[in-house]
Amino acid sequence: MINSNPPSARRLPIVRTHHGHDFTDDYEWLRDKDDPAVIAHLTAENEWTVANTADLGSLTDEIYGEIKARTQETDLSVPTRRGGHWYYTRTVEGKSYGVYCRAPIAGEDDWSAPATDAGSPVDGEEVLLDANAEAEGHAFFSLGSFDVSTDGTRLAWAVDVAGDERYTLRIRDIASGEVSSIDEIPGTAAGALFSLDGAYVFYCTVDDAWRPDTVWRHRVGTAAGDDVTVFTEPDDRYWVGVDRTRSRKYLMIHIGSKITSEVRLVEAADPTGEFRVVWPRVEGVEYDVEHAVVAGEDRLLITHNDGAENFELVDVAAADPLGDRLVVIPHSLQARLEGVDAFRSHLVVSYRREALTRVGIIPLSARVAVAAFVGYGALRELEFDEALFDVGIGANPEWNAPTLRLSFTSFVTPTSVIDYDVDANEYRLLKRQNVLGGYLPEDYEQARDWATASDGTRVPISLVWKKGLVDASRPAPTLLYGYGSYEASMDPSFSIARLSLLDRGMLFAIAHVRGGGELGRRWYEDGKTLTKRNTFTDFIAVAEHITSEGRTTPEQLVAEGRSAGGLLVGAVANMAPHLFRGILAGVPFVDALTSILDPELPLTVIEWDEWGNPLSERDVYEYMRSYSPYENVRDDVTYPAILAVTSLNDTRVLYVEPAKWVARLREVGAPALLKTELSAGHGGVSGRYEAWRERAFEYAWVLDVSGAARRLEK
Repeated sequence: MINSNPPSARRLPIVRTHHGHDFTDDYEWLRDKDDPAVIAHLTAENEWTVANTADLGSLTDEIYGEIKARTQETDLSVPTRRGGHWYYTRTVEGKSYGVYCRAPIAGEDDWSAPATDAGSPVDGEEVLLDANAEAEGHAFFSLGSFDVSTDGTRLAWAVDVAGDERYTLRIRDIASGEVSSIDEIPGTAAGALFSLDGAYVFYCTVDDAWRPDTVWRHRVGTAAGDDVTVFTEPDDRYWVGVDRTRSRKYLMIHIGSKITSEVRLVEAADPTGEFRVVWPRVEGVEYDVEHAVVAGEDRLLITHNDGAENFELVDVAAADPLGDRLVVIPHSLQARLEGVDAFRSHLVVSYRREALTRVGIIPLSARVAVAAFVGYGALRELEFDEALFDVGIGANPEWNAPTLRLSFTSFVTPTSVIDYDVDANEYRLLKRQNVLGGYLPEDYEQARDWATASDGTRVPISLVWKKGLVDASRPAPTLLYGYGSYEASMDPSFSIARLSLLDRGMLFAIAHVRGGGELGRRWYEDGKTLTKRNTFTDFIAVAEHITSEGRTTPEQLVAEGRSAGGLLVGAVANMAPHLFRGILAGVPFVDALTSILDPELPLTVIEWDEWGNPLSERDVYEYMRSYSPYENVRDDVTYPAILAVTSLNDTRVLYVEPAKWVARLREVGAPALLKTELSAGHGGVSGRYEAWRERAFEYAWVLDVSGAARRLEK
């Protein structure tokens, strides 16, 4: 129950004028986090949240204890072979972060990952990086780069101890353990990597808007001030990244906006050479590049959407990428092609069909003499026997590996690591996430359902529940999750923390709304820019469907969304507050119009391809104004309970957005709470134990608001 007299932010009216429209913003002053009054207000909000959730303390502790008790705290990942070593990560009970290790292979023909005991290191273990030691003395820690040179002698890693996603890069000689101060480079972006010979490190930096815009080349052992600018992207809509092909034949610079991309290559053996453009950028054309060797010839495999909405895969000569194209996988309206990985003897194709991820194998065959093109065998799709699942490529650094490492999970199957023998068509389970306490997958059930949106579109829904606690005979407390932006798909996955909801009789559902990528590129296009409202109305249709079907009631239904999903639930709270008992909004993008209007804010210009440019386009301005949660808080409705969780150092969705939103909601009497992590970034608190406790608190709130805690007691 929310007590009376919550913190009240002072009102300091600032008029924002665009396209002849005036908007009075009373809480924009909260943007200045250097103002002591802002920190004082956020602190008061935190104290208010603590006071008004004090009765959840025992339930939070109980859920935290369940997460901890179900988790194999001392554990070890399945080792992955790269060069002369097996690489893996260990976790240790009581320690928040991973320990990154390696052990020598037995011989060149050693392709079977060593058997591991959760409590014991692999024979011959060498610790490369203990993240716990790196994090010591810091309230926040994040590892942004981790790369070992091809010869295995050097380690490059980068850390962020503030949460602002700016990392300090360091290089270590592995044999001696020496870390040279001259190689320390502050302010890098994530994703640094070595050149093939290990003599150079390529890394990126960001501009004042937090956009990765420049690629640098650093010669190991020299001062950072001598680093060479390899490439700078002047267009504010584009960001850059550096990568390598799986074959390690080429280094790549990726340049991309939300709708356009360009790739540049250089021979990895010539790290100081000039990167050359594969395909010049064309507005609206996206593509990725992979390298394959077929019949002794270097070929580039390009996954692109030039005239192919759901993308197609073509083969071009590496020496002449603008020359003839051989279509390897043609465009299909039924399947969205997402990428290809090339191995010595086969290709691995990732795609999605019927709202589920898929993996297929294409054998490489000899050159077709008549057509003078490289030939490819037929695609063979890997099969799995669950109705809902998520499968993808795992760690496969070796070009010549005889097996394919896969990751598989579902709502009921813990994350599993599988080696697939390509030639024998055989699967070998290497490890399944150990869930302690007697977890049995058969005690839970997952299903696919469909809702019908207001325009007749069928919207997929994924559901999971515990048998015996949820059935068709009575409505159940329900947590409905949604996202719906950036073509990101919310695929089925296992969660130890979620068991604490399911075991208390809650139904968990995901609304696969438009704006995501579950049903292909068109599904995404129909939920962005001037069709964005479809994201919200789809979510409302799903809520109405599961209510009308008797699965739940508005008094038992809580909506959750994070980041752009926070925009979703914030908009829905204004549009259909009567459908929900609670709204859980994590780092929510709820002041969207203000942010997208300001090109000086981090990442704004990059975002115009996703939301439209309201600064120059009146129709975009009016459209965003019609749904942006902050501008559309209503005084003629009763809002559900709202919990907004944010982070002070978030550079993606600034803390000011939920702070302003909650202040505005308070004006109309909404029961809203704000919790701000003062030492965290967009991903929330760091360290697994703190993350578990944060999730336990959120789930205790969900259980309380939905009535699930009281229902189970009865």
